[in-house]
Amino acid sequence: MAARLGRAAMPFLLLFSILAVAALVTSFISGILGMAGGMILMGILLAVLPVPAAMMLHGITQLASNAWRAWLWRTSVDWRVFRGYAYGTIVALAFFVAVQILVSKPAALIILGLTPFVGLALPESLKLNVERRGHSFACGLICQGLNLTAGVSGPILDVFFVRSAMGRHAVVATKALTQSLSHTVKIAYFGGIAATAAGSNVHVGIAATMVVLAFVGTTLSRSVLEKMNDTSFRLWTKWTVLSLGVVYLASGALLLAEA
Repeated sequence: MAARLGRAAMPFLLLFSILAVAALVTSFISGILGMAGGMILMGILLAVLPVPAAMMLHGITQLASNAWRAWLWRTSVDWRVFRGYAYGTIVALAFFVAVQILVSKPAALIILGLTPFVGLALPESLKLNVERRGHSFACGLICQGLNLTAGVSGPILDVFFVRSAMGRHAVVATKALTQSLSHTVKIAYFGGIAATAAGSNVHVGIAATMVVLAFVGTTLSRSVLEKMNDTSFRLWTKWTVLSLGVVYLASGALLLAEA
């Protein structure tokens, strides 16, 4: 990774401070709600960085946060669900490698904003449940595609988990492991295949700092998750991601209008 990151107009110290605080706060939120922190961080990164750099740094930070969360709750992971998700991820990656898609910043924000509403609008008749045969594969296929376009897939991921019989610990642990895989793929995709695109470089110091703070935020969140019940966990997750969706849709539409 090269030593340059971000827009020249923004002082390095300011950029460093913004991203350090973002890494700490969003990893704390993700440790409690399982996904909202990743959406917030993606929005912040897209606001201050080119798309390839934002995707790379988001992947690095979220991999650290999710991998640590998966380790903390490793005894609660549903390995059957993870295997199906992994197969779907591999198929999605093969498609993206073949076509080498790289979306614009407005498109990334709009897709990011749409995901929670698409998840909410899916009909009950689909009965998506990550524990059902074939559904974890579909989850991996769809979510990896979203990860390589919008940067996150949490709201759609949640649709597959919300009807499962898993408790909050199993949900957080299994989501964390699936997202660790997805972010690893995202890092490889944007760091390798899309490395020739302008703005792909990330600053090693910023990346390392965000990784450390992601560990800290995730560790601090554990006691809060223990105090929540399953009902409040799902309610807070739903309304947080819907609110974020509105913000990102508006931001993407504004950038599109300016273009």
